[in-house]
Amino acid sequence: MPATAQSHQPRRRRRTSRLLVAAATVVTAGALAAAALPASASTGADARGHGGHGKGHGRYQDVQLLSFNDLHGNLEPPAGSSGRVTEVQPDGTTKTIDAGGIEYLATHLREAREGNRYSITAAGGDMVGASPLLSGLFHDEPTIEALNKLDLDVTSVGNHEFDEGARELARLQNGGCHPTEGCYTDKEFEGADFPYLAANVLDEKTGKPILKPYWVWKQRGVKVGFIGVTLEGTPNIVSAEGVKGLQFKDEVETINKYAKELQRQGVKSIVALIHEGGFPASSSYNYDCDSPGAGDGISGPIVDIAKNITPQVDALVTGHTHNAYVCTIPDPAGNPRMVTSASSFGRLYTDTTLTYDRATGDIARTSVKSANHVVTRDVPKAPDMTRLIDRWSTLAAPIGNRPIGYVSADIDRNGTESPLGDLIADAQFAYGKTQDPETDLALMNPGGIRAPLTYAASGAEGDGVVTYAEGFTVQPFANTVNLRDYTGAQLIQVLKEQVSGPNEASPKILQISSGLTYTLDLTKSGADRVVTDSIRLNGAPIDPTATYRVASNSFLAGGGDGFTTLGEGTNELVGADDLAAFEQYLTANSSATDPIAPPAADRITVVQ
Repeated sequence: MPATAQSHQPRRRRRTSRLLVAAATVVTAGALAAAALPASASTGADARGHGGHGKGHGRYQDVQLLSFNDLHGNLEPPAGSSGRVTEVQPDGTTKTIDAGGIEYLATHLREAREGNRYSITAAGGDMVGASPLLSGLFHDEPTIEALNKLDLDVTSVGNHEFDEGARELARLQNGGCHPTEGCYTDKEFEGADFPYLAANVLDEKTGKPILKPYWVWKQRGVKVGFIGVTLEGTPNIVSAEGVKGLQFKDEVETINKYAKELQRQGVKSIVALIHEGGFPASSSYNYDCDSPGAGDGISGPIVDIAKNITPQVDALVTGHTHNAYVCTIPDPAGNPRMVTSASSFGRLYTDTTLTYDRATGDIARTSVKSANHVVTRDVPKAPDMTRLIDRWSTLAAPIGNRPIGYVSADIDRNGTESPLGDLIADAQFAYGKTQDPETDLALMNPGGIRAPLTYAASGAEGDGVVTYAEGFTVQPFANTVNLRDYTGAQLIQVLKEQVSGPNEASPKILQISSGLTYTLDLTKSGADRVVTDSIRLNGAPIDPTATYRVASNSFLAGGGDGFTTLGEGTNELVGADDLAAFEQYLTANSSATDPIAPPAADRITVVQ
């Protein structure tokens, strides 16, 4: 039987101190219908009638749930657009706010916990993986250490927790030095103080979850259960080696199964931590998701999931899509239920109030309220996090500070076709030509581009200088650049798979090297959105019967991200890692006096 909070705590530190700061956070109200609690709630309670500070126990007790998701090892403040959030103003205009950084996240969370005796901190997966060099170079041990100091209580696994396989995930949970690189410091890595939950990830041989499926938080008679799952489609977006020997089960069926088990144990208050998400109608973090009107609300996989999860679950903390939302989605009984996501990279956190009814052991759902808060950088840095960053930065500096190229301006990763996507595709094309002069083009998956290249210096290297650490942050997966042969018909099918099959609802537009052009007509549906007659290579139509030599990273070459046709290539040549190819291109094509300018991103003609 999975452990409860009491049995999980051998290394757990008490929260003996709180950092008091004047934390200016901007609040967005996302509340269920405000229903008055019974008068008995005021017995032994605080001024709000919820028993937050009183010595006695009233019937109703507010439980604070602080949550975030998709940190991806971003300990330092993320650069460029990855380190900003959009805020809608009272007059309807928007502004951007610099956000993120573990030093600031720690301060904000510690301030938010002040005065809340019943406070839980939970996360929705992807705490590690695709991490910047400061964490990724050390197999994310720095991030686990930071999360321990942050007093994270529990998290679900995400797809990126499987980037290095189940054995490495188990090491992050349980501790021990890296099996090949050993210990990075004079102390053995202790592992996570918090449980990773993987209810729907089963060992193929045993049929049992590889980690705990759920966990129960208990304090002064209050019990809240947490069930953690990742998206069922994880094998489609993680390398085959990372998920070898594992089964990923349906999110709804799994959550409903363990909700019944928790109910049998007398745990009536349940929160699901789901590494799957949605797409709100606005990119502003404080957008009112429940406002009426055409175009409002939320779409995406989380909607159907939320509508089918048993009403026994009281709230959903979600992630994966890197979006910010605080929405209510009706459960199968038709009652509204809170569904939240806090963007990504530690730029936001969600503060949710769960009102616990001691008489029933359940959450008074009509009283649940939630809001996303910005992790602003105008608060004091948490000193313990600064020390942690400084310690690991010292170890990483000899590798990370090395210059590898020069840029004349920010090179962004946003858009259907992005300047950075073009640059990386060109780098892989150039690398492919060095391995085989017959290479015709390169394709790059947008999800593999994790951060922009910024002109402003991140350290002492000077503006416009691209360091190895910055390149690592852009491409942290250590994929190889592989060459494979495809027929023209297969190449056309690959482009159509961007907008059909598993990618139809949420297209994944490949970034393409110079010379390949086509039209993407978004007024059409499915595969027809890629206009076949428009596809050209160096001005000539693609010949369905001809053979084309294509460079792509090993993830794509293996059919990842729903590009099954890419997995059918022949005559494979496995090259060096993609970051090395990127470094070679930047070094060969830029200098301090002749930096690379952002590509025009004009290879794909988009019809709206």
